[in-house]
Amino acid sequence: MDQKPHSEAVTKGLAYLSLHQQPEGGWGQGGGWRSAAAGGRVEGENVPDPADVANTCVATLALLHAEHTPRHGAYADNVRRGLDYLVRQVEQADEESPYVTELRDTQVQSKIGPYVDTFLAVDVLAEAKGQMPDDESERRLGAALDKAIRKLERNQQKDGTWTRRGWAPVVGHGLAASGLTRARRKGARVSDEVLEQTEKYSRSQYDDTTQTFSAVDTAGVPLYGTASHLSAKARTIQAMQAQEAEWRKTLLDAASSAEERTLVEQKLQNLREAETAQEQHMSSSYAYLQDPGFRQGFGTNGGEEFLSYMNLSETLAEKGGPEWEQWDQSISANLERVQNGDGSWTGHHCITGRTFCTATALLVLLAGRAASSRTPQAPHEAAAPQARAL
Repeated sequence: MDQKPHSEAVTKGLAYLSLHQQPEGGWGQGGGWRSAAAGGRVEGENVPDPADVANTCVATLALLHAEHTPRHGAYADNVRRGLDYLVRQVEQADEESPYVTELRDTQVQSKIGPYVDTFLAVDVLAEAKGQMPDDESERRLGAALDKAIRKLERNQQKDGTWTRRGWAPVVGHGLAASGLTRARRKGARVSDEVLEQTEKYSRSQYDDTTQTFSAVDTAGVPLYGTASHLSAKARTIQAMQAQEAEWRKTLLDAASSAEERTLVEQKLQNLREAETAQEQHMSSSYAYLQDPGFRQGFGTNGGEEFLSYMNLSETLAEKGGPEWEQWDQSISANLERVQNGDGSWTGHHCITGRTFCTATALLVLLAGRAASSRTPQAPHEAAAPQARAL
């Protein structure tokens, strides 16, 4: 698939992000309401806006997807400083909990769930893996990525989820899947079991009778669940497909035990079932993507809408075809129409901060261009799957 050229909207959005990076390398939420220490919300020019992990992740990821790396591009310095901030946050975090930051009750956490920072940290550190400017920074980034992955593996629930807390935690499920599968594709060690459980949960949320996804954890907004589950399943299936050749070698290896063969046969059966289900779920969802009511989400644009558009854009771009082209043309025109004059995007409900909304809107407009995230790992980068952390 040919890569899309950068639009004027993308150029302006990237410039906005670069201008609002804080001295320590992170990004704050960029205005909007905050949770007050005494309860309730506060908002205004005099309210502190400290850097946080989630907003730094999406801002850095947008720059990376626009092909600015820690070594190359006009925003290379912004990327380096953003990644350094994130690595330091993960390094300072404990080993056992699902958190990578001590900051609590942020706007993004309250809406997507308390572990969203960890989901996003895995995603952006995996995207930057192999692109750092020197051996030491590459080592630190790799260690931080492995630590964040272990946190997700250790804290996944038996049903394949991580948390039911937050306004629309289903959105976080899609982010976790994105991070873990991107990490696997970049050569990091990620448990087969964790990926399979992630896919199975999303598959279980589809109702064959109504041909829709469950409203569980969606805040009653079908866009959120559909986008998150389609994305989670597509990405985890791709990760499993990348392992299929190795699994089949086990079946052909005379030294393989009966237990190993049985396990591999189960994995292959699950993969075939997942592929069949995904094809059905994608086909039945195409009509919804053209429905203005469905696409409007909560009714106005918030960070959750932009993030859902990103999930759908990246999923459709991977598949390609007329459905992707029609969606991309329509959603890009809408985002360009609502962009602010300074290059930012603003949320009008829930996640309203300009950093998150701008970065996720850019990721929608950049879908189909982020070549590094689509490139399969080279053979020398391949890593054996890791046993589930206990």
